[in-house]
Amino acid sequence: MNTKNNDKFFMQQAIGLALKAKGNTSPNPVVGAVIVKNGKVVSSGYHRRCGGDHAEVIALKKANGEDIKGATLYVTLEPCNHWGNTPPCVDSVIESGISEVVIAIKDPNPLTNGRSINKLRSAKLKVRVGVLAEAAAAINEAFIKHVKFGMPFVVAKCAQTLDGKIAAASGHSKWITSSKTRDYTHKLRDEFDAILVGSNTVLKDDPGLNGSKKSKKIKKIVLDSGLKISKNASLFKGVDLNDCIIATTKRASPDKLKQFVSNGVDVIVCPDVKGRVDMKWLFKELAKRKILSILIEGGAKVIGSALKADLVDKMQIIIAPKIIGDDKALSSIVGMNVLNVNKAIELEKVNIKKINKEIMVEGYVLRNCRRNRSS
Repeated sequence: MNTKNNDKFFMQQAIGLALKAKGNTSPNPVVGAVIVKNGKVVSSGYHRRCGGDHAEVIALKKANGEDIKGATLYVTLEPCNHWGNTPPCVDSVIESGISEVVIAIKDPNPLTNGRSINKLRSAKLKVRVGVLAEAAAAINEAFIKHVKFGMPFVVAKCAQTLDGKIAAASGHSKWITSSKTRDYTHKLRDEFDAILVGSNTVLKDDPGLNGSKKSKKIKKIVLDSGLKISKNASLFKGVDLNDCIIATTKRASPDKLKQFVSNGVDVIVCPDVKGRVDMKWLFKELAKRKILSILIEGGAKVIGSALKADLVDKMQIIIAPKIIGDDKALSSIVGMNVLNVNKAIELEKVNIKKINKEIMVEGYVLRNCRRNRSS
């Protein structure tokens, strides 16, 4: 195996390790590290949670007396160069006797960006950057977007019939998809900092918005411009109410607002756009609160508004092999007001996979398409 293939092989292992902690490290990135000597892995590690040891340090500690002088460290993200909850990793790497570091991507954080690479080279270590860079960036897209733009990474998900409906004209919607596919949704929630729905979804479906892991704290966010939902909604049951956020406007009843606040619910009174919560302002506020990733689960107006406001990064559309065939039935996305097909939102890097009987179409919202819509 040549050097290039070696690099990809061991970096892929590091990426696989990093993914073990997906959803558990926010606001930190997920990072994996592998130490290799004479073509063999002598140690490895990954960052498990915010505040815990970083991947490189864990791998060094796990080496447990192994002779790693002259070894190569493969790491998915540039080692940190600053004090935070833990000391700078770059110093530990230099002191370890490792002679070469292979890095997938630079850390976008200005406190580190390129500085650790320079420090490693100044200490006479060989450094290579860019191995499996695209794959390494993909596992940290929320962290990267937050650092670069001060906004959360947003995925909008909906489940619909073959003809694009999420409910019958009567409002009946349980269930469009199978139980196995709904289990997938519960597990998907574990990967996000927050789940967001509109007030109509709460009023009609009364979802719990829980993930599959009881140990994982997920923020539950409801867009409710007029503060219509009940304090007895299922999403408030069995959870820390501080993890429940209602985004409302000045239209909200002061008495009802006080009631939610006194119960411990986090209520954010947002500026409004035509009487509705200004989602762009809200998402900036959520990013300030270290909410790096949001899964929007509906309803149709909320997803449409988020797309129209240029807030959605990725779409997940689960299509069930069912047909409702009624023009009065509820569509999965509304409010876009597209009058020209050439102005429609397009997806790129599209991935299609089967989940039980259903099909999931996943893709990133095309940036050029966004610009065309606003022109």
